[in-house]
Amino acid sequence: MTKDIDQITAAIAALPQTPGQRVLVAVAGPPGAGKSTLAEAIAAQVPGAVVVPMDGFHLDNAILDARGLRPRKGAPETFDVAGFAALLARLKAEPEVIIPRFDRARDLAVAGAAVVGPADRILIVEGNYLLLQEAPWRDLARFWDVTVQIAVPMVELEARLIARWRGFGLSEAAARARALGNDIPNARRVLEQSGPADICVTQGDT
Repeated sequence: MTKDIDQITAAIAALPQTPGQRVLVAVAGPPGAGKSTLAEAIAAQVPGAVVVPMDGFHLDNAILDARGLRPRKGAPETFDVAGFAALLARLKAEPEVIIPRFDRARDLAVAGAAVVGPADRILIVEGNYLLLQEAPWRDLARFWDVTVQIAVPMVELEARLIARWRGFGLSEAAARARALGNDIPNARRVLEQSGPADICVTQGDT
């Protein structure tokens, strides 16, 4: 991973420096790919960098239930994409922006959970669908200064996602059903429908 981080930080350092303007780096990839880990590692190496997760724009479970989308939670259609795009526009233009975050333990988005302030000049934005070439997600392309895509073999993704759900107390059977019934279809959609990235981080044998 060190080599990948060095390549990404070099790409960030090579960007033109515009006073008062933030740099937005997209870190995309399927669920279970390690986006959060990579994003945090990049932020730790770049002065003035903070992580901005896309997951704060999950639709609430009550809305998903009303729309019959609860079993597909985490799919592209279960996010407030317009709200996320509005946040990215504000992050480009405003010195201080309050952002939401997703509480995985409680399975809900928390509004006003973090602050991006004037000293935060490099934003590492991480999420599954940042490079998805489907409307309205493809319109996010205008915000990115550097794009990174993580690729992981499907067998490894399955194992990681099952382990994730086991960690939240699900039985082996329930964790497998959750991963294979929703997470893996979402992962395939990311891998098959995302556009090219400036930097591709490949984990394992593909």
